[in-house]
Amino acid sequence: MPLLRSVRGLFKRPTTQNWQGLIPAYRRWLPVSDATPVISLCEGATPLVPAPAISERLGRGIRVFLKVDGHNPTGSFKDRGMTMAVSKAKEAGAEAVICASTGNTSAAAAAYARRGGMRAFVLIPDGYVAQGKLAQALLYGAEVLAVRGNFDRALSIVREMADQYPVTLVNSLNPFRLEGQKTAAFEVVDELGDAPDWLCIPMGNAGNISAYWMGFKEYRNAGMSRKLPRMMGFQAAGSAPLVNDTTVEQPDTIATAIRIGNPANREKALKVRQESNGGFAAVTDAAILDAYRLLGREEGVFCEPASAASVAGLLQRADEVPSGATVVCVLTGNGLKDPTSAIDHSEATFYGDLTPDVATVAKTMGF
Repeated sequence: MPLLRSVRGLFKRPTTQNWQGLIPAYRRWLPVSDATPVISLCEGATPLVPAPAISERLGRGIRVFLKVDGHNPTGSFKDRGMTMAVSKAKEAGAEAVICASTGNTSAAAAAYARRGGMRAFVLIPDGYVAQGKLAQALLYGAEVLAVRGNFDRALSIVREMADQYPVTLVNSLNPFRLEGQKTAAFEVVDELGDAPDWLCIPMGNAGNISAYWMGFKEYRNAGMSRKLPRMMGFQAAGSAPLVNDTTVEQPDTIATAIRIGNPANREKALKVRQESNGGFAAVTDAAILDAYRLLGREEGVFCEPASAASVAGLLQRADEVPSGATVVCVLTGNGLKDPTSAIDHSEATFYGDLTPDVATVAKTMGF
């Protein structure tokens, strides 16, 4: 403990006061220099919210927290990686970026590229991107190309484009993306004072679980935390290539953000599972929607369906969580990204076409 305190004293932990974004806050941990033009929207510093309703369900003194990354500027964790990827692209003289996206990457890439004065090209699987995300990309000024097929085909195309043409790839294959995203692990440790016992996270392309693990290891190696968490990754049952050790040709799930059948960061994610003594599991769409509603109704947190996979997975594996453990569930995107899912699956009561008078309203309310 004395050694940990002395090492921590060498580093000043960032605070949210006068927050200017991830790169200024965690500069010493990131591959940037004075020559790097910082393209930022003041991303990061997202809340770590206690989840008393979920904690009560688990019992045994287990504490659950929600890392609500939907509070980032474009509404998802992708902003963490994009501030780094676009800043480094700008430093290298790039005039355009390109990405394949199920939605969140397109919004973040467009916002940061346009802020940096660059063009943004986005390939999306036609008909498989939530309307809120598509609206963002268009309004930010992306040039959107909808292609027949799924995300994996779109990613294959943009990889070839980046190899053959003067555009910079900003999907999670870009190493600077993971450098930015690892800062979420720093924030968790800064808030809790140590790493959690479990980190539960949705997996699509599997860049985020890899980035979190990178961050936790760097902090641990620097003496900023005492331990490392078990990394628990969850995929939708209809799109679970990492769980089933396969490639899913036609991934299918309500959780569009993780509807990916051939994760680009497969090997990194498998290494995380091994190193952390973690686990991967599939959760059904029904379980995801149950967790989605639970988060909204009992915790007051509105996330997109893919985010709820982390909570669905935790509840599914509840018996394995040690008594007294601290658990963090990562919520990757804001619920307003996908309003159609919220309306279609809320199971809430909606009274329409009422006569506009007090008596009718009161009667409808049960008075």
